[in-house]
This record gives sequence, C-alpha cells and structure tokens, in this order.
Amino acid sequence: MTGNKGKPFPILLEEIRQCTLCAQHLPHGPRPVVQASPAARLLIVGQAPGRRVHETGIPWNDPSGDRLRDWLQLDRDAFYAPERVAIVPTAFCYPGKGASGDLPPRPECAPAWHPRLMSGMPQLRLTLLVGWHAQKFYLRENARGTLTETVAAYEQYLPRFLPLPHPSPRNQAWWKANPWFERLLLPVLRERVASIMKD
Repeated sequence: MTGNKGKPFPILLEEIRQCTLCAQHLPHGPRPVVQASPAARLLIVGQAPGRRVHETGIPWNDPSGDRLRDWLQLDRDAFYAPERVAIVPTAFCYPGKGASGDLPPRPECAPAWHPRLMSGMPQLRLTLLVGWHAQKFYLRENARGTLTETVAAYEQYLPRFLPLPHPSPRNQAWWKANPWFERLLLPVLRERVASIMKD
C-alpha cells in the first residue's frame, strides 16, 4: 500500500518520524509520535503529544490515554495494534508548556502530513476527533462555535467522524457540567468501536 505521491506507506511513516519541519519552535526538540497502517479501521486524531508521550515515544501513554481507553473499552494490546487503530495527532511533536498547560499543536504539521497519511489508509471506518484542534482541522466550517456544541452535535458528523472532548484530567469540570456525554455519547462510541474491532 502506498501513501500520497505513490510512496510506500512504511517510507511515509519513516519520513514523518524524521520530520524537522517546525524544530525551531519546539523547546524539547522534535520527536514525532504516530501509529498507522494501511489496514487501520479506527483513526484517533488528538491534539499533540504531552511531555510523557514525548519522553516515551508511545502515543496516549499517560492518564489521558487511560481515560480514552476506558471510553473505547479497549485494552492496551488492542489500542496499540496499528493494523486496527491508527493514532495520528494534529501535530506529531510535543509543543512545550504554556501559561495554562501544553501549548497548542504546531500549525505546520497537519497540512503537511495528514492528507498523505489519509490517502494511504483506505480501510478507515470511523475517525475520532479528540479535542478542539482536531475538530477544527477536520470539520472546518462544519464545526460549531465551541467544543461543547460540536460534541453535542455528534450525530450530524456520523458515520465518518465522532467528535470527543479531550480526556485530560484537567477537564473534570467539563464532565460535571455535561453529564449527557457519558449517558448519551459514550454508548454510541463504544458500540461503534466494538463493531469495528470485531470485524
């Protein structure tokens, strides 16, 4: 299987892992983190790796990942199986810390790499858009004014996309303010993921 411009998919992944496109803006240097395969059926698009992911090179290898795996009802073996699950953040490298948490994903990354990756994964059946940056990049003008409004309108984006809030522990206030997420959206998410993973 080849990606965009006819390159074999493994070569495309290697190019991503060697990318230095925005190195001058990364206080901890580039370390692109991505998991993908032409056979993947579920795509998880997050924001950007955090510090722990940067250090280990393993996507979602932090408390946010623990919560995300619980949402999906996937154990680590299933989650880290690239032939089923692709993990492609909006930016592949840790952007560093800002005044109120991690900085936003670097804007150069997704336009440079995402279209090429998507063209090499024809089996995708569902894309989870985790967080506002992923939603804005993929939904563009179809995103609502806020993350909460976009997630609440999730039925409008199915069957291709399913927007989700970020599972960061920092979002405890969001869960309390939006109990409908666990009551209404999580069952839909789990049903669709289970169907994809068993096929």
